[in-house]
Amino acid sequence: MSAVEPRPTDTAGSLVPPWPGEHVTLGGRPVFVRSDRCGIGCAVPRQRTVYVHGLAGSAMDWTDLMGALHGEFAGEAIDLPGFGESPPPADDDYGFDAQVRVVTDLLRTGPWPVHLVGNSMGAAVATRLAAESPELVRTLTLIAPALPDLRPMRVPYQMTGALVPVIGPAVYDRIQRRPPEARVRDTLATTHYDPAAIPRQRLLEAVAAERARDGHPYARRAVLETLRGLVGEYLRRGPRALWRQAARVECPTLLVYSRHDRFVHRHMATRAFWTFRRSRLVLLAKAGHVPMMELPGVVARELRAFLRRPERMGRLPDPACQPV
Repeated sequence: MSAVEPRPTDTAGSLVPPWPGEHVTLGGRPVFVRSDRCGIGCAVPRQRTVYVHGLAGSAMDWTDLMGALHGEFAGEAIDLPGFGESPPPADDDYGFDAQVRVVTDLLRTGPWPVHLVGNSMGAAVATRLAAESPELVRTLTLIAPALPDLRPMRVPYQMTGALVPVIGPAVYDRIQRRPPEARVRDTLATTHYDPAAIPRQRLLEAVAAERARDGHPYARRAVLETLRGLVGEYLRRGPRALWRQAARVECPTLLVYSRHDRFVHRHMATRAFWTFRRSRLVLLAKAGHVPMMELPGVVARELRAFLRRPERMGRLPDPACQPV
């Protein structure tokens, strides 16, 4: 394991606008997929890299990381059904396996295996995909992965409270009636180590996205039902339990955890390190739950080095990277 402190050069450079995208149909489900555009200075061919956001996130969560890596890695970021610019699924299935299927279908639309990158719930989705469809995944990168952990942490327990019949949804609805600016401010305070460092452009984009969400009648159900599916995975037992599947992942895996994550306990990093067979662990010293947004330059540096030489990972964890 390495504990990483940001350095003055660890910025993503000037901010890029959100990457363009298009609606595509995957397994009968219409979704929106953003892709980077390679200009002057891009290596050809670039390696296909697919990004999966977390609960209540969107493809825009990956804007800066994709920008930092696009010269070498061809990025695609999906809006999961009901999030971002993707409409709700016609069958109203927001279950965890439904999310896995739509990402699997995306991978099959282009050359594979791919570099698969996920954050939070998206990392859990990526874990199951890598375990059950190993032929599609060349490398796996999990950033603050929401793998099952039943120890009490205030923020996840508050979120789970939204599933309590009648009372939970009513409280959630009351929160959602607050101004978009207030909701964004509270979200950033929860997910970031230093919300004051967020660039104004990104803040304005977040508020605009929140306002757009308010115009979608399905937005509330998308969040609550997707959360319900994730909670179900935390309670799952048997061969498809996520930790048991993590132990079966064959491809090289980069694990990125943060000391100040209020959703995923940093001590879970040790368990993940020893569970994934071919893993490298990076612990970020000053980041929260979405380090790819907060420290894109730092994450890009670690991810670039990993993706360039994934074959250096042995079948078992490298003793030089043991957790400290």
